[in-house]
Amino acid sequence: MSRLPVIVGFGGYNAAGRSSFHHGFRRTVIESMDAQARQETLAGLAVMMKLVEVVDGDYLTLEGAPLTLAEIEAQFAEQILASTLVRRIEKQHLDVDAAHWQKTITVAGTAGDQLTFNAPRKQLPEPIPANWSVEPIDAIDVRVTLHDSCDFKVDSYRALPVKSAGQLPTGFEPGELYNSRFHPRGLQMTVVGVTDALRSTGLEWKTIVDRVEPDEIAVFAGSIMSQLDENGFGGLMQSRLKGGRVTAKQLALGLNSMPADFINAYVLGSVGTTGSVTGACATFLYNLQKAVDLIGSGRTRVAIVGNSEAPINQECIDGYGAMGALATEDGLRHIEGRDDVDFRRASRPFGENCGFTLAESSQFVVLMDDALALELGADIHGAVPDVFINADGFKKSISAPGPGNYLTVAKAVASAVQLVGLDGVQQRSFIHAHGSSTPANRVTESELLDRVAGAFGIEQWPVTAVKAFVGHSLATASGDQLISALGSFKYGIIPGIKTIDAVAKDVHQQHLQIVTEDRRVGEGHLDVCFINSKGFGGNNASGVVLAPRVVNAMLRKRYGHAAFAAYCERREQTRAAAQRYDQQALKGQLDIIYNFGQDQIDDKAIEITPEQITVPGFAQPLIFKKDQRYADMLD
Repeated sequence: MSRLPVIVGFGGYNAAGRSSFHHGFRRTVIESMDAQARQETLAGLAVMMKLVEVVDGDYLTLEGAPLTLAEIEAQFAEQILASTLVRRIEKQHLDVDAAHWQKTITVAGTAGDQLTFNAPRKQLPEPIPANWSVEPIDAIDVRVTLHDSCDFKVDSYRALPVKSAGQLPTGFEPGELYNSRFHPRGLQMTVVGVTDALRSTGLEWKTIVDRVEPDEIAVFAGSIMSQLDENGFGGLMQSRLKGGRVTAKQLALGLNSMPADFINAYVLGSVGTTGSVTGACATFLYNLQKAVDLIGSGRTRVAIVGNSEAPINQECIDGYGAMGALATEDGLRHIEGRDDVDFRRASRPFGENCGFTLAESSQFVVLMDDALALELGADIHGAVPDVFINADGFKKSISAPGPGNYLTVAKAVASAVQLVGLDGVQQRSFIHAHGSSTPANRVTESELLDRVAGAFGIEQWPVTAVKAFVGHSLATASGDQLISALGSFKYGIIPGIKTIDAVAKDVHQQHLQIVTEDRRVGEGHLDVCFINSKGFGGNNASGVVLAPRVVNAMLRKRYGHAAFAAYCERREQTRAAAQRYDQQALKGQLDIIYNFGQDQIDDKAIEITPEQITVPGFAQPLIFKKDQRYADMLD
């Protein structure tokens, strides 16, 4: 009997705001929310963005005047909406109208004359070029004479062709929430994002740890672009060219596995399984598969899965732009047929489009096996029974789509049919498409989804794509998709792709329903969501996510009505604790978990016997499991 990996917590931050308790989802479908939900989410964003203050639990203007939720909406809704989701890149990231670069110029004297200039002695290159003559002026300065031409690199500035991205809400700086000195932005987002996910469970982390063995906890997290800002690989690579010095932290903190390492070392204090699997833009699902497999096999009981990516920098824009993969200002101008570009609609899945839109995001889910979830009274938001991964075979272009995605999607649908029945898939499922917003993707992905739908007798298969709202966050992209899917389960709303006016004519949709307005199907009318992701290099992954209603029915059948009823009673306390965190977080009390150098384990105090290892600080010992896998091969 395999254990079912259930989602007991989720959280993080992206261009839609805070993900826990579906606030990010609410932002993407804000037009379809009732007044209370809409105003609550807007108030939370107003606090994040430093538009209002909270004093003694009351919302106040920056001048100190009290505010109601309705007044926050009336005064700040327009500004909040304009300062979230995909939009023009803000100068806190990069000045896209004057991005720094270096231009090489060749200088020489005129008409055969020599060129002379003065410079500080300490700024002379080493060694002195052969065509330079250097004379001392005083103890500090020298006079340099060029006997020929010489190349110099001069600071210059130019506009970038790409001017839009999915950015965290304006004014929200994760590094301000804890002692983040020298941390690259991606790691700052990791710490605050995983904290949000853990707090959302309504369970104290120690309560969870005390119920499992030390190695029954796993963390799978990372980033595909590493940490490319000044405090990571960006500063490391640029230091010599800028005439600076490498710090002792830049290389270590730049590693793409560092999000998992930070979570273990500074958030959880875990000694369990850890890893960072990368699969280009399908990376979140690659990590999720590891957790699902370990929980299903019984080797892990609790898993933290997520990614953090902060790619809004000139290097990433230059790199993806050189591939022709990004939506440019000129490309959007051509599509819209006007000079005034609407950067809010830069990401346009399955519509007339010209490339994807980079985004920053940090998303995490907390998984448990079903038995532990029932024991602890954890609130279950869904389950992930399967994630399928396949490559593309031989390729001509490493970045082009291929056949592997046919395998992953078809296997995911076949798997779901066995769990919820063919009728459940045909009538009560939907797709969170990769929907990258490139012309190639809109054709190839729609064709494969259409063909799979036809093979399984699915008509009018609802398709959505969260990248329309939050952009493409690379490693974290399918995390954005998964958490949006949980919102659809909660509210019975499938987000419409509202950044397009109509589906492009070359999109295959004989069996698909791609809508441009939110589709309200009603709570309890969705059984399963398929998360699809495609990555450069032939990295394809598709996940099956079951709605909480379906999971509850499965657990009731497995454990019986009495046991499930007892679980529901325990769950009420968990939900109340989780709601307390949500209400605090809406008012800016995020309680970031960052334990630097605290409760370190003395390895000399570890006790080892032939049966087990006892680790200080952990309530349960690590018991060596009896291994019968190869018993038939042994004498």
